Amino acid sequence: MADDYLVRIGRLIRDARQHRGWTQSQLAEALGTSQSAVNRIERGNQNISLEMIARIGEALDSEIVSLGYAGPMHLRVVGGRRLSGAIDVKTSKNACVALLCASLLNKGRTVLRRVARIEEVYRLLEVLSSIGVRTRWINGGVDLELVPPAELDMGAIDAEAAVRTRSIIMFLGPLLHRMDSFRLPYAGGCDLGTRTIEPHMIALRRFGLDVAATEGQYHARVDREVRPDRPIVLTERGDTVTENALLAAARHDGVTVIRNASSNYMVQDLCFFLEALGVRVEGIGTTTLTVHGVPHIDVDVDYSPSEDPVEAMSLLAAAVVTESELTVRRVPIEFLEIELAVLEEMGLDHDRTPEYFADNGRTRLIDLTVRPSKLEAPIDKIHPMPFPGLNIDNVPFFAAIAAVAQGQTLIHDWVYDNRAIYLTDLNRLGGRLQLLDPHRVLVEGPTRWRAAEMMCPPALRPAVVVLLAMMAADGTSVLRNVYVINRGYEDLAERLNSVGAQIEIFRDI
Repeated sequence: MADDYLVRIGRLIRDARQHRGWTQSQLAEALGTSQSAVNRIERGNQNISLEMIARIGEALDSEIVSLGYAGPMHLRVVGGRRLSGAIDVKTSKNACVALLCASLLNKGRTVLRRVARIEEVYRLLEVLSSIGVRTRWINGGVDLELVPPAELDMGAIDAEAAVRTRSIIMFLGPLLHRMDSFRLPYAGGCDLGTRTIEPHMIALRRFGLDVAATEGQYHARVDREVRPDRPIVLTERGDTVTENALLAAARHDGVTVIRNASSNYMVQDLCFFLEALGVRVEGIGTTTLTVHGVPHIDVDVDYSPSEDPVEAMSLLAAAVVTESELTVRRVPIEFLEIELAVLEEMGLDHDRTPEYFADNGRTRLIDLTVRPSKLEAPIDKIHPMPFPGLNIDNVPFFAAIAAVAQGQTLIHDWVYDNRAIYLTDLNRLGGRLQLLDPHRVLVEGPTRWRAAEMMCPPALRPAVVVLLAMMAADGTSVLRNVYVINRGYEDLAERLNSVGAQIEIFRDI
């Protein structure tokens, strides 16, 4: 019991430190102690007095311990309010996590600009720190610096953090170049049904990687004699599968051709980053990538990931569902063109600025102004396709949009086993959604939203869809245990409040 108490205190201190953008060394300096002592405290491996807790709380400007246990975070939403003004799209969550994994390829210093401050990133940083990578927030906590050690300590990996993110699977590609054998905890993440790693294994076996899954871990061994002698054909045009193959190919001494590759936004950002490391990648934006690997990468690199098209879609949907006029700035239009074309056919009233480039100099952005519109249900069903089709992660937002449109809309979410089921949570808020099977939902609109109190769905995008519906519903709603939203969105409640929403963050006493 005492050990569990120390671990919980340590987590609170760690989260408060990261929220402030401090390293363990900076906190140690403020406390007049050592970095190793702070590390032991955060891991729950050191007894800690109330006086020390108070000193830490004062240094971090955070109430570390209050009466009662700090339970899950909840949102109280006063709905029926119109949004107005302008809001910026943050950098891509999926690109940022891929770049954190890709930093393991580099023996030099990596700086990533405007990294998303989200739980998924924090979990990966905990894992990287535990195996010896020096990570620190710089420039007022806006940018992130990563410096790897000469040798990674995989035996010290933070398994608890690792199992809370599916992104840990992308350690396989870079690690196979750094060691002959290693272990990784099973990948976690959203509850989206059965998702095997076999497509990853099919690609990575071509680089000599063999993985056995036992006792909650992946046991990996690398045969250096095995090299890809012909093009690698991915059995799934998945984003993380493509990224893992790219990460393996980046330090392969030779040319690797990857076919049936995803050309989605996070894959393109990873390719741009690899080019900054000195790896030549041909075919970016297509389904065939040719990678000219560099066996040894030791460079100081500075890279700016682009904006997140799924967050842009979230903000666009917030304006539509609340019948608001809102300008969404820094929208990566290349990855939202199909969505906007569908919405135009439904009757969306909007304007867009001329295109300009993101900070990476490659991704095309626009500013998009959405106005209240009388929408009609689309004639065809809404269904995702690999890029350049309608983005898989944007499908759930069409459930909320279809709910305010006149007529019936069929949504076919064929990729994930469970996600369509979570969309029926909108019925608790007045929606009329009929689940036809685990992948198809029929949405009847328009909807008269009503307030409700409910648990947050365990999948990221349906959880945000529920939040948007609560913003449209007259009255006060409560959405409980919103950790899954914090996995993918930075300060979403505060940012929506800045354009007119009324969302309060609270915890149970």
